[in-house]
Amino acid sequence: MGLARAAAPVFVLNSLDGNVSVVNPQTWKEVKRIPTGKEPHHLYMTPDEKSVIVANALSDSLTFIDPRTADIQRTIGGILDPYQLRFSPDMKWFVTAANRLNHVDIYRWDGQNLSLAKRIATGKTPSHIWIDSKSTTVWATMQDSDELVTIDLASQTLKSRVPTGPMPADVFGTPDDKTLLVGLTGGRGVEVFDVSSGTPRSVRVLPTGQGAHAFRALGDRKHVLVSNRVANTISQIDYSTLQVVAEFPAPSGPDCMDVTADGKTILVASRWARKLTVIDIASRKVVRQVPVGKSPHGVWTLDHAGRW
Repeated sequence: MGLARAAAPVFVLNSLDGNVSVVNPQTWKEVKRIPTGKEPHHLYMTPDEKSVIVANALSDSLTFIDPRTADIQRTIGGILDPYQLRFSPDMKWFVTAANRLNHVDIYRWDGQNLSLAKRIATGKTPSHIWIDSKSTTVWATMQDSDELVTIDLASQTLKSRVPTGPMPADVFGTPDDKTLLVGLTGGRGVEVFDVSSGTPRSVRVLPTGQGAHAFRALGDRKHVLVSNRVANTISQIDYSTLQVVAEFPAPSGPDCMDVTADGKTILVASRWARKLTVIDIASRKVVRQVPVGKSPHGVWTLDHAGRW
Protein backbone atom coordinates (compact mmCIF):
# COMPACT_ATOMS: atom_id res chain seq x y z
CA MET A 1 0.00 0.00 0.00
CA GLY A 2 1.11 3.57 -0.68
CA LEU A 3 1.53 6.24 1.95
CA ALA A 4 -1.30 8.55 2.98
CA ARG A 5 -1.62 11.55 0.67
CA ALA A 6 -1.03 13.98 3.53
CA ALA A 7 2.56 12.85 3.95
CA ALA A 8 4.58 12.92 0.74
CA PRO A 9 7.45 10.51 1.41
CA VAL A 10 11.15 11.26 1.39
CA PHE A 11 13.10 9.13 -1.07
CA VAL A 12 16.72 8.17 -0.34
CA LEU A 13 18.74 6.34 -3.02
CA ASN A 14 20.89 3.55 -1.59
CA SER A 15 23.56 3.29 -4.28
CA LEU A 16 25.26 0.09 -3.09
CA ASP A 17 22.00 -1.72 -2.27
CA GLY A 18 20.31 -1.01 -5.59
CA ASN A 19 17.16 0.28 -3.95
CA VAL A 20 15.37 3.32 -2.56
CA SER A 21 14.42 3.89 1.06
CA VAL A 22 10.98 5.44 1.55
CA VAL A 23 10.85 7.55 4.72
CA ASN A 24 7.68 8.89 6.35
CA PRO A 25 8.44 12.54 7.28
CA GLN A 26 5.89 12.51 10.11
CA THR A 27 7.27 9.52 11.99
CA TRP A 28 10.80 9.69 10.51
CA LYS A 29 10.74 5.94 10.00
CA GLU A 30 11.69 3.98 6.89
CA VAL A 31 8.44 2.39 5.74
CA LYS A 32 9.66 0.34 2.79
CA ARG A 33 12.44 -0.33 0.27
CA ILE A 34 11.87 -0.10 -3.47
CA PRO A 35 14.13 -2.30 -5.62
CA THR A 36 15.25 -0.29 -8.66
CA GLY A 37 18.50 -1.32 -10.35
CA LYS A 38 22.24 -1.35 -9.80
CA GLU A 39 23.76 1.85 -8.42
CA PRO A 40 20.94 4.37 -8.30
CA HIS A 41 22.69 7.70 -7.69
CA HIS A 42 20.40 10.58 -8.67
CA LEU A 43 16.73 11.28 -9.28
CA TYR A 44 14.60 13.96 -10.91
CA MET A 45 10.95 14.92 -11.22
CA THR A 46 9.08 14.67 -14.53
CA PRO A 47 7.73 18.01 -15.79
CA ASP A 48 4.11 17.00 -15.06
CA GLU A 49 5.09 16.16 -11.44
CA LYS A 50 3.46 12.75 -11.71
CA SER A 51 6.67 10.71 -11.48
CA VAL A 52 10.08 10.85 -9.89
CA ILE A 53 12.73 9.21 -12.07
CA VAL A 54 15.48 7.18 -10.43
CA ALA A 55 18.57 6.74 -12.63
CA ASN A 56 20.15 3.28 -12.23
CA ALA A 57 23.68 3.79 -13.57
CA LEU A 58 24.89 0.18 -13.73
CA SER A 59 21.56 -1.23 -14.89
CA ASP A 60 21.26 1.25 -17.78
CA SER A 61 17.70 1.98 -16.75
CA LEU A 62 15.28 4.55 -15.34
CA THR A 63 12.68 3.68 -12.71
CA PHE A 64 9.55 5.86 -12.55
CA ILE A 65 7.97 6.10 -9.08
CA ASP A 66 4.78 7.79 -7.92
CA PRO A 67 6.02 10.65 -5.69
CA ARG A 68 3.10 10.32 -3.25
CA THR A 69 2.33 6.61 -3.03
CA ALA A 70 5.92 5.41 -3.60
CA ASP A 71 4.65 2.78 -6.04
CA ILE A 72 6.72 1.83 -9.09
CA GLN A 73 5.01 3.02 -12.27
CA ARG A 74 7.33 1.67 -14.97
CA THR A 75 10.96 1.02 -15.90
CA ILE A 76 12.71 2.12 -19.09
CA GLY A 77 15.80 0.22 -20.22
CA GLY A 78 18.48 1.04 -22.75
CA ILE A 79 19.52 4.33 -21.14
CA LEU A 80 23.29 3.92 -21.06
CA ASP A 81 24.91 4.73 -17.72
CA PRO A 82 22.49 7.38 -16.43
CA TYR A 83 24.56 8.65 -13.52
CA GLN A 84 23.08 12.14 -13.34
CA LEU A 85 19.97 13.50 -15.04
CA ARG A 86 18.06 16.71 -15.66
CA PHE A 87 15.13 18.07 -17.66
CA SER A 88 15.44 21.37 -19.50
CA PRO A 89 13.14 24.11 -18.12
CA ASP A 90 11.10 24.12 -21.36
CA MET A 91 10.45 20.40 -20.75
CA LYS A 92 11.57 19.39 -24.25
CA TRP A 93 14.95 17.85 -23.41
CA PHE A 94 16.19 15.22 -20.98
CA VAL A 95 19.96 15.06 -20.41
CA THR A 96 22.04 12.37 -18.71
CA ALA A 97 25.72 12.22 -17.75
CA ALA A 98 27.36 8.82 -18.28
CA ASN A 99 29.91 8.74 -15.48
CA ARG A 100 31.67 5.52 -16.46
CA LEU A 101 31.24 5.74 -20.27
CA ASN A 102 32.47 9.33 -20.79
CA HIS A 103 29.57 10.82 -22.68
CA VAL A 104 26.53 13.08 -22.28
CA ASP A 105 23.24 11.93 -23.82
CA ILE A 106 20.55 14.33 -25.00
CA TYR A 107 17.03 12.91 -25.35
CA ARG A 108 13.86 14.43 -26.74
CA TRP A 109 10.89 14.20 -24.36
CA ASP A 110 7.31 14.20 -25.64
CA GLY A 111 5.71 14.09 -22.22
CA GLN A 112 5.78 10.32 -22.00
CA ASN A 113 8.67 8.84 -23.98
CA LEU A 114 12.37 9.47 -24.53
CA SER A 115 14.17 9.37 -27.89
CA LEU A 116 17.93 9.81 -28.16
CA ALA A 117 18.84 12.93 -30.15
CA LYS A 118 22.62 12.86 -29.71
CA ARG A 119 25.37 11.12 -27.77
CA ILE A 120 28.28 13.51 -27.17
CA ALA A 121 31.75 12.30 -26.24
CA THR A 122 33.07 14.52 -23.46
CA GLY A 123 36.03 14.23 -21.07
CA LYS A 124 36.86 11.74 -18.36
CA THR A 125 34.04 10.81 -15.99
CA PRO A 126 31.14 13.20 -16.62
CA SER A 127 29.71 14.01 -13.23
CA HIS A 128 26.93 16.61 -12.97
CA ILE A 129 24.95 18.82 -15.33
CA TRP A 130 23.12 22.14 -15.29
CA ILE A 131 20.81 23.64 -17.94
CA ASP A 132 20.21 27.38 -18.25
CA SER A 133 16.77 28.93 -17.71
CA LYS A 134 16.27 29.49 -21.44
CA SER A 135 16.87 25.78 -22.24
CA THR A 136 19.68 26.62 -24.66
CA THR A 137 22.84 25.47 -22.88
CA VAL A 138 24.05 22.44 -20.93
CA TRP A 139 27.11 22.64 -18.68
CA ALA A 140 28.70 19.40 -17.52
CA THR A 141 31.61 18.74 -15.18
CA MET A 142 34.31 16.18 -15.99
CA GLN A 143 35.35 14.68 -12.68
CA ASP A 144 38.62 13.05 -13.70
CA SER A 145 39.86 15.44 -16.39
CA ASP A 146 39.07 18.56 -14.31
CA GLU A 147 36.99 20.30 -16.95
CA LEU A 148 33.71 22.11 -17.50
CA VAL A 149 32.18 21.59 -20.94
CA THR A 150 29.49 23.65 -22.66
CA ILE A 151 26.93 22.01 -24.96
CA ASP A 152 24.47 23.81 -27.24
CA LEU A 153 21.09 22.10 -26.89
CA ALA A 154 19.58 23.13 -30.22
CA SER A 155 22.46 21.74 -32.29
CA GLN A 156 23.60 19.16 -29.70
CA THR A 157 27.22 20.20 -30.19
CA LEU A 158 30.06 20.73 -27.74
CA LYS A 159 30.91 24.44 -27.80
CA SER A 160 33.71 24.87 -25.26
CA ARG A 161 35.92 23.12 -22.77
CA VAL A 162 37.60 24.97 -19.89
CA PRO A 163 39.76 23.75 -16.99
CA THR A 164 38.46 23.65 -13.42
CA GLY A 165 39.90 22.99 -10.01
CA PRO A 166 40.35 19.42 -8.75
CA MET A 167 37.56 16.87 -9.15
CA PRO A 168 34.60 19.05 -10.15
CA ALA A 169 31.20 17.67 -9.16
CA ASP A 170 27.83 19.39 -8.92
CA VAL A 171 26.94 22.58 -10.80
CA PHE A 172 24.51 25.36 -9.86
CA GLY A 173 23.50 28.30 -12.06
CA THR A 174 22.11 31.57 -10.72
CA PRO A 175 18.62 32.60 -11.93
CA ASP A 176 20.05 35.35 -14.16
CA ASP A 177 22.15 32.78 -16.06
CA LYS A 178 25.29 34.86 -15.47
CA THR A 179 27.12 32.77 -12.86
CA LEU A 180 27.90 29.07 -12.42
CA LEU A 181 29.07 27.51 -9.17
CA VAL A 182 31.07 24.27 -9.37
CA GLY A 183 31.76 22.12 -6.31
CA LEU A 184 35.39 21.03 -6.13
CA THR A 185 35.32 17.67 -4.39
CA GLY A 186 39.09 17.41 -4.67
CA GLY A 187 39.53 20.88 -3.18
CA ARG A 188 38.25 23.07 -0.38
CA GLY A 189 35.60 25.20 -2.01
CA VAL A 190 33.36 26.24 -4.87
CA GLU A 191 34.74 27.56 -8.16
CA VAL A 192 32.86 30.58 -9.52
CA PHE A 193 32.49 30.95 -13.29
CA ASP A 194 31.22 33.96 -15.22
CA VAL A 195 29.09 32.56 -18.08
CA SER A 196 27.47 35.84 -19.17
CA SER A 197 29.39 35.86 -22.46
CA GLY A 198 28.76 32.20 -23.27
CA THR A 199 32.16 30.60 -22.65
CA PRO A 200 32.76 30.02 -18.92
CA ARG A 201 35.47 32.16 -17.34
CA SER A 202 36.84 31.21 -13.92
CA VAL A 203 36.60 34.13 -11.51
CA ARG A 204 37.71 32.72 -8.16
CA VAL A 205 37.34 29.88 -5.67
CA LEU A 206 35.02 30.53 -2.74
CA PRO A 207 36.26 28.64 0.36
CA THR A 208 33.52 26.48 1.88
CA GLY A 209 35.11 23.30 3.20
CA GLN A 210 37.07 20.28 2.04
CA GLY A 211 35.25 18.12 -0.47
CA ALA A 212 32.65 20.64 -1.72
CA HIS A 213 30.24 18.48 -3.65
CA ALA A 214 26.46 18.92 -4.09
CA PHE A 215 24.21 21.99 -4.31
CA ARG A 216 20.62 22.66 -3.26
CA ALA A 217 18.96 26.08 -3.44
CA LEU A 218 17.36 27.18 -0.18
CA GLY A 219 14.21 28.27 -2.01
CA ASP A 220 14.38 31.99 -1.22
CA ARG A 221 15.94 32.99 -4.59
CA LYS A 222 19.01 34.27 -2.74
CA HIS A 223 20.85 31.37 -1.11
CA VAL A 224 22.22 27.98 -2.14
CA LEU A 225 23.60 25.20 0.04
CA VAL A 226 26.71 23.17 -0.75
CA SER A 227 27.65 19.95 1.04
CA ASN A 228 31.31 19.63 2.00
CA ARG A 229 31.74 15.88 2.02
CA VAL A 230 35.15 15.69 3.74
CA ALA A 231 34.66 18.62 6.13
CA ASN A 232 31.29 17.17 7.24
CA THR A 233 29.56 20.53 6.91
CA ILE A 234 27.05 22.32 4.72
CA SER A 235 27.76 25.91 3.70
CA GLN A 236 25.06 28.45 2.88
CA ILE A 237 26.10 30.79 0.08
CA ASP A 238 24.49 34.13 -0.74
CA TYR A 239 24.70 33.92 -4.52
CA SER A 240 24.12 37.66 -4.98
CA THR A 241 27.29 38.49 -3.03
CA LEU A 242 29.08 35.13 -3.44
CA GLN A 243 29.80 34.94 0.25
CA VAL A 244 29.34 32.13 2.77
CA VAL A 245 26.80 33.37 5.32
CA ALA A 246 26.11 30.26 7.44
CA GLU A 247 27.39 26.78 8.17
CA PHE A 248 25.63 23.64 9.36
CA PRO A 249 27.05 20.41 10.83
CA ALA A 250 26.46 17.42 8.56
CA PRO A 251 28.11 14.22 9.75
CA SER A 252 29.53 11.25 7.88
CA GLY A 253 30.07 12.44 4.32
CA PRO A 254 27.14 14.72 3.44
CA ASP A 255 26.08 14.36 -0.18
CA CYS A 256 22.80 15.24 -1.93
CA MET A 257 20.22 17.38 -0.13
CA ASP A 258 16.65 18.54 -0.22
CA VAL A 259 14.90 21.32 1.68
CA THR A 260 11.36 20.96 3.04
CA ALA A 261 8.59 23.13 1.62
CA ASP A 262 8.39 25.28 4.76
CA GLY A 263 12.09 26.14 4.42
CA LYS A 264 12.82 24.95 7.94
CA THR A 265 14.63 21.65 7.40
CA ILE A 266 17.57 20.28 5.41
CA LEU A 267 17.49 16.60 4.45
CA VAL A 268 20.93 15.26 3.56
CA ALA A 269 22.33 11.82 2.77
CA SER A 270 25.14 10.89 5.16
CA ARG A 271 27.00 8.73 2.67
CA TRP A 272 29.33 6.89 5.04
CA ALA A 273 26.85 6.29 7.89
CA ARG A 274 23.91 4.73 6.00
CA LYS A 275 21.64 7.47 7.32
CA LEU A 276 19.40 10.33 6.29
CA THR A 277 20.37 13.31 8.42
CA VAL A 278 17.74 15.91 9.33
CA ILE A 279 19.00 19.42 10.13
CA ASP A 280 17.00 22.27 11.68
CA ILE A 281 17.92 25.42 9.76
CA ALA A 282 17.01 27.93 12.49
CA SER A 283 19.13 26.31 15.21
CA ARG A 284 21.76 24.93 12.77
CA LYS A 285 21.65 21.59 14.56
CA VAL A 286 21.19 17.96 13.60
CA VAL A 287 17.85 16.95 15.08
CA ARG A 288 17.69 13.30 13.97
CA GLN A 289 19.20 10.61 11.79
CA VAL A 290 17.16 7.93 10.04
CA PRO A 291 18.83 4.58 9.21
CA VAL A 292 18.63 3.76 5.50
CA GLY A 293 20.71 1.59 3.14
CA LYS A 294 24.30 1.36 1.93
CA SER A 295 25.93 4.49 0.53
CA PRO A 296 22.86 6.76 0.47
CA HIS A 297 23.20 9.35 -2.30
CA GLY A 298 20.19 11.11 -3.85
CA VAL A 299 17.52 12.63 -1.57
CA TRP A 300 14.17 14.05 -2.69
CA THR A 301 10.62 14.77 -1.59
CA LEU A 302 7.62 16.19 -3.43
CA ASP A 303 7.00 18.59 -0.53
CA HIS A 304 10.15 20.60 -1.17
CA ALA A 305 11.16 24.25 -1.25
CA GLY A 306 11.66 26.05 -4.58
CA ARG A 307 14.66 25.23 -6.73
CA TRP A 308 16.11 28.76 -6.64
